[in-house]
Amino acid sequence: MTTLLRIDASIRVEGSVSRALADSAEAAWKSEHPDGVVLRRDLGLQPIPTGVWAALIGAQFGQPVPNGASFADAAEAKELAETLINEFKSADAVLLAVPLYNYGIAQHVKTYLDVLLTDQELLTGGGQVAGRPVIFTLARGGGYGPGAPKEGWDHATPYLSRIFGEVFNMKVRIAAAELTLAPVTPGMEQLIDASKVSQQEAHSTAEEHAAEVARILTTTAA
Repeated sequence: MTTLLRIDASIRVEGSVSRALADSAEAAWKSEHPDGVVLRRDLGLQPIPTGVWAALIGAQFGQPVPNGASFADAAEAKELAETLINEFKSADAVLLAVPLYNYGIAQHVKTYLDVLLTDQELLTGGGQVAGRPVIFTLARGGGYGPGAPKEGWDHATPYLSRIFGEVFNMKVRIAAAELTLAPVTPGMEQLIDASKVSQQEAHSTAEEHAAEVARILTTTAA
């Protein structure tokens, strides 16, 4: 039996494209691997307190936690960090659903990654997670591809790819939908059809990635 860790980051539930893409990926994974276990971590609805990282680093270097930190107890911070790190390390595959907020990742995603990066094994090559699959289901409100006015403004995808692909040495697969704000944003009406196409393609890609990962894990476990 293998485990898929699903991490959602959208602050929305209804209407969230990144969550919908992750739903498609999860359904495909379950179809191929019905005996697998899905663990869930919802950073959007239950964010990690921002002071956890400060408490961990402060304890590491023997420094007091800054005044006003939202999570100042070092022992509790360490316990939470151990839970997050062990959960991440124990997963056979990771499904990460992240929307692009203000051209980057949201604070609660960065806080989660900062906590993971306090683990020396993860920080220096990934350790036991190296080589494991991670699927990104990404939602971008605008267009950021080659030739688009905002080309190069997506600072989330490169960062996530660096951390998971080059720091943790995991095998990254990406399913991304663009122009997701076209149906609700004045001035983007002419892009609604392109938005629908992008989402359809992203759902198909998410399903293909998840099915492939499930088949690989099933074969490896056999």
